[in-house]
Amino acid sequence: MGLLDGKVAFVTGAGSGIGSESAILLAAEGATVVLSGRRHEPLEAVAATIAGHGGKAVARALDISSRQEIVEVIAAVEREVGTVDILVNNAGSASKVLNARFLSEEEWNATINVNLTAVFNLTQAVLPAMIARGEGTIITVSSLAALNPNLLGGAAYGAAKAGVRNFMGFLHNTYRNQGIRATTILPGETDTPIMNNRARPPLPEERAVMLEAHDVARAVLLCASLRAGAMIPELHICPTRQRDISVDLETARWIGAPNDTPDRPRS
Repeated sequence: MGLLDGKVAFVTGAGSGIGSESAILLAAEGATVVLSGRRHEPLEAVAATIAGHGGKAVARALDISSRQEIVEVIAAVEREVGTVDILVNNAGSASKVLNARFLSEEEWNATINVNLTAVFNLTQAVLPAMIARGEGTIITVSSLAALNPNLLGGAAYGAAKAGVRNFMGFLHNTYRNQGIRATTILPGETDTPIMNNRARPPLPEERAVMLEAHDVARAVLLCASLRAGAMIPELHICPTRQRDISVDLETARWIGAPNDTPDRPRS
């Protein structure tokens, strides 16, 4: 008998990395997992993996930057699968330009929308049914960039992750006595495909000292599977070893800088 038998879990960014690992662990404990992400093919691959281990999963393509799509997909899930017991807000993205000095408003807004506004929209979509049942779990994967913002994640990413941490705190303080558990998980550097989009993609030996997606997924499962009377408001998880990121920061500082920027280093 699994810890999550009979539960429905909705996981964003479930096609790879932390999202796929979390979905697999939740399904292994008996949850029916709804896998959401931008591309259907990776979701189907994760669903097949879950089914191969005897679990239950449904793939739903979703653009989380669209409030209308979120509302429609959650409504369809409630009709066809069941009301969402566990929402895992995992999907995220960082801007390509990281320095606030050169960051465009368009890229700022896009980053805030995916990392913060989408969490608000998804939460608002599932919250009424959770309140009506008197229980529900909302887990958001933020980042230690919320506490230590720098050029590694960038100005927009750090601000969004700090904002979502604050929003989850609001949910905890406002709805805990209605049975709603709101948890923020703040991971440090994690070796996931998003690392390939860094200004300077980490070398294999640098990735080797990072967290693995499975580490963070285990934290997600812990927070989701506690008995209803217990919850973890916030959980920090970081690599044991701290790597030197000075080269990364200097590289990120100049992404997007005009060629005629007076203080830009010349190669």
